[in-house]
Amino acid sequence: MSDMSIAGFAGSVAEKKSDAKTKVIIVIFALLCAIFLVEITIYKFALPSMNRPRIIFTNKTRIMPEEFAQLLHPMKNMNWFSFNAEEAVSILSSVPAIDSVTVSKHFPDKVFVNVVERESVAMTFIAVNGRSFPVHIDKSGVLFNGSVRERNGNSLPIITGMPVEHLSEGMRIPVKYRALIEQIAHIQNLNQNYFAAIAEICVVPKEYGNYELMLIPAKTKTRVLTDRALNEDALQYMMVVLDVVNSIEPNVAEIDLRYGSVSYRTR
Repeated sequence: MSDMSIAGFAGSVAEKKSDAKTKVIIVIFALLCAIFLVEITIYKFALPSMNRPRIIFTNKTRIMPEEFAQLLHPMKNMNWFSFNAEEAVSILSSVPAIDSVTVSKHFPDKVFVNVVERESVAMTFIAVNGRSFPVHIDKSGVLFNGSVRERNGNSLPIITGMPVEHLSEGMRIPVKYRALIEQIAHIQNLNQNYFAAIAEICVVPKEYGNYELMLIPAKTKTRVLTDRALNEDALQYMMVVLDVVNSIEPNVAEIDLRYGSVSYRTR
């Protein structure tokens, strides 16, 4: 009987030792897993966040990424935590050719930048040191430098005669001419490419700050005087009058469509 008790006691002690070893192994395994998870967290999240962020531009623009990198050069030594998204927006928005910018940070090391460029609706010229340079005008009347690109497949009209003598950052044309730009932008959205037939839109100042327009067709030397109402109906009417007048008198220098009547002057 005593032998059986001793054997049972020994078996119980062995089971307890086995359980203790199992618990120790489980604890060690859990610690190793925790250490492994901590290392993964450090290498995957903490360390990347302490380095320079990866700036990713989410859309293609005519402005090269190298130019954006140069603009953001003052922020090059910042890590992800110290990178100021609002400051980046302010820096990029200072470029006249950029219409809007959004910057968002994504943990642990990514910064996404979405840039919307200004879309040109017309062009004009400014004088710099005695030389004329073309600049673009967007639908809000902002002047900016940029490469020539047709808008929605439509040609860009050239506007002359506006009092713009120099180009500064984000400069806008005078207020009284912005209605003209809005009219041009509306016509640009039409299916018909009306401005392919117009070489130049010349602003003709009048007394008391008003102005009229002189349109110069692309395929004829005949100038067309009209009022400030530039719309689809006015352009269609102008083209019809041009065809009729040129068929009657081929040596027409100027057609006047102002005041609700049609008159012309020969060379």
